[in-house]
Amino acid sequence: MAEFEPATGALTLWISTQVPHMMQAVVADLFGLAEHRVRVIAPDVGGSFGIKIHVYQDDMAACALALTLGRPVKWVAGRRESFLSDIHARDQRVEVEVAAAADGTLLAMRAGIMAPVGPYSAFPRSSVVEGGQVLRLLPGPYRLADYDATLRVVAQNKGITSQYRAVGHPIATAVTESMLDTIARDLAIDPAELRRRNLIDPAQMPYTSASGNVYDSGSYQAALERLLDAAGYPALRDEQRAARAAGRCVGIGVSCFLELTGPGAQFYGVGGAPISGQEGTTLRLEPSGAVTALVGVTNQGQGMQTAIAQIIADELGMAIESVSVLSGDTSVVPYGGGTWASRGMPIGGAATLRAAGLLGERIRRVAANLLEASPADIEIGGGAAAVRGSPDRRLTFRELARAVHFRSNELKGEEPSLEATAHFSNPVPWTFTNGAHLAVVEIDVETGAVRVLRYVAVDDCGRVVNPALVEGQVAGGIAQGLGAALCERCVYDEAGQLLTATLMDYALPTAADMPALEVHHLETPAPSIPGGFKGAGEAGTTGAPAAILNAVNDALDPRGVVLSDQPITSERVWRALHARP
Repeated sequence: MAEFEPATGALTLWISTQVPHMMQAVVADLFGLAEHRVRVIAPDVGGSFGIKIHVYQDDMAACALALTLGRPVKWVAGRRESFLSDIHARDQRVEVEVAAAADGTLLAMRAGIMAPVGPYSAFPRSSVVEGGQVLRLLPGPYRLADYDATLRVVAQNKGITSQYRAVGHPIATAVTESMLDTIARDLAIDPAELRRRNLIDPAQMPYTSASGNVYDSGSYQAALERLLDAAGYPALRDEQRAARAAGRCVGIGVSCFLELTGPGAQFYGVGGAPISGQEGTTLRLEPSGAVTALVGVTNQGQGMQTAIAQIIADELGMAIESVSVLSGDTSVVPYGGGTWASRGMPIGGAATLRAAGLLGERIRRVAANLLEASPADIEIGGGAAAVRGSPDRRLTFRELARAVHFRSNELKGEEPSLEATAHFSNPVPWTFTNGAHLAVVEIDVETGAVRVLRYVAVDDCGRVVNPALVEGQVAGGIAQGLGAALCERCVYDEAGQLLTATLMDYALPTAADMPALEVHHLETPAPSIPGGFKGAGEAGTTGAPAAILNAVNDALDPRGVVLSDQPITSERVWRALHARP
């Protein structure tokens, strides 16, 4: 909804977006408004998954109408309208060749990537990023010296494509992991053993990939071993042999992956787009003794406010219930990039950790002034500041804050402030997280239906702030990845009309399609990020399609069938099984 105030030239926009400050800059530029007169408010609207980092024409039309009519204008998209106009993704064609030695050692890779963008490129992030990510990430977490890849971007009479959860990662991972399984079959090497021989070793960190990425940390070997141990891999293979002897079509698929998170300003800043690579947090100790946090990262249902509050409470030694987190309003919060690329904790969490440290220093200085002690002797904890070794000389945060706000004359020259602001930008282009997934599937050869029997995941998102939130992110990502692997597909007719524009036509996974998930965690801190956070929002989506594809092909291997297209619908499986030689 857009509301324009002609007297002040101010436009207020309530919009379902992940990037309030980017929208503020774009709207001001498009309509010739003073940027500080444009206020963007992103209410609590739930999930986004990258769809809401883009600028859509209908939203801009609502702004234009409000400016023209001088009255509020609301635009609400229906489901069909969203299917037609919201960005699409994943429509990539990748031709790849991989060379390997007789012992399975990877030697070289050549890839040709064709990435459709629709009739024109999405604004302002472009539609090239997804294809670029595929090109950048195809070498994966493996030692590979020689790599040659070409990206070709083409226009189509289809929906615009651009950035959607785990941009390019699921495609690159599925391609590379399926090639590793192909090599394993050709050389009669167990797929897990082949990966073990090629994964980057911790002693090689930092490692520069064949595409130029610098992996500053990671647990590639450890994640695979943890996965195999948790799944009981040798026993699984024994069970598979018994199932095949009984006539069942059962397959096991493994995928190892990495994910780039928390991009620095080097990623977008050099292109001139109004996309901030930094993030800011302001903390304020209120007279009540509670802390109000103003943060640039937005809450898209991922529990950001809980994690931010937890960082503050831990750093200041206070109850999490005494921390209030506000976000999503450009007139209130510090400038920041918003929520995308798993940057909530690496960038927003790091800024918050720094701000909490600065506020802690101010609390110690003020408490030292009031308690007539040295700031170095002040300890904070339990919602209070006390002189070390003298527990009776203490002030609760409420007592301290009320003295600052209402009796500043007692501060003896100390600035009457209990606020702190900190900003953080990743000093490196991006941080890398990693993981490993294993899927067990069974195929009904009569119908081609694929059923996931078991799913095991290992995730390393750096330092874990809240285990329950990470668990939810991984589980939700896996569900999304299973949907992409098995059923989700945008179908067009020959004239370019979208045929799957309702949830009756576009298949989504349901609870009945999901196996019980077994999720395990490793913690390898990011060396360039305060707190060591890496981000957990996209890993599940990255690893799942590859694990499912490999499991399906493992099941079909005795029948001489190999699939490379996704989604792996029952029709595609049935046609492959019943195709004439």
